[in-house]
Amino acid sequence: MLDWLYNIVGWTLVQIHAGLGFVGLNPDSGWAWGLSIVLLTMLMRLLMVPLFVKQMNTQRKMQEIQPKLRKLQERYKHDKERLQQESMKLYQESGTNPLMGCLPLLLQMPVFFALFNVLRSVAEGNVRYYFTEELVESARQALVFEAPIAAHFNSSPEELLALGSANPIMAKVFIALACVIMGTTTFLTMRQSMKRSVVQMPDNPMMQTQKIMMYMAPLFGLFGLMMPVGVLIYWVTSNVWTMVQQHFLYRNQPMPGEPVEAKGAQTSNGSAKGMLGRKKKQPESAPPPAEQPKIERKQPKKQPRSKRTGGGSQ
Repeated sequence: MLDWLYNIVGWTLVQIHAGLGFVGLNPDSGWAWGLSIVLLTMLMRLLMVPLFVKQMNTQRKMQEIQPKLRKLQERYKHDKERLQQESMKLYQESGTNPLMGCLPLLLQMPVFFALFNVLRSVAEGNVRYYFTEELVESARQALVFEAPIAAHFNSSPEELLALGSANPIMAKVFIALACVIMGTTTFLTMRQSMKRSVVQMPDNPMMQTQKIMMYMAPLFGLFGLMMPVGVLIYWVTSNVWTMVQQHFLYRNQPMPGEPVEAKGAQTSNGSAKGMLGRKKKQPESAPPPAEQPKIERKQPKKQPRSKRTGGGSQ
């Protein structure tokens, strides 16, 4: 049913590998095949950047309508059907689609499964998904630090030797290390997103569930033991891309209500230069109090003695 997607992923991988051979890399080396997977992952994530930006905008809108959602929850706490209707109405009025928050992940998973199936097909020696017999043999024999691209941790020493590994122990050590890196990067990417979610929606009832999933993320490395080395390369590359992408996008688009210091360069005039300029200015002193008008008391004029005596004699 998904052969069309497997063909697209297989064809893209083959074309990238051919391009690397054209620029001078040994097409039969593990570096050529490993770098092909890295470039395939980067190409896929680059195409998904607009979706990630939309995801961030959706998160901002979700934060803005949180007060209205809380009022609806309080008003219709005994009527779940009415609450759902009013919530959907609010989403439509604000142009918010809650599903956009998980759309990048939903689109990424099919590519992950497609790459997994393509590499599994290569490991089994099948000529499918635009892989010729020569390409299948080249990919099966390609080594990255003594680990064949198509091998996984559970591969027996005999299978590793058959795939061209001269040191099965080092191959398993590399695969185990790649699984640890995969679990660690998964945890870090989820932790980075979790911090953002706390700023956005501190009253989110799903926050505790997300926190549990975050601390269980290192266990995802155990699933890597069953993945081919090529899929581990894909997963680690994708996680590193996500960490770097989130760092720059979160820094350039801080959430409303975040303190200015946390954003580093945002100020009231929108630049760090403005902040420095304001710091150099001396604080304006308060204007001196207005002087009260002096009240002059008029003293009676002193009359000449002649008038004083004259007035008394009459």
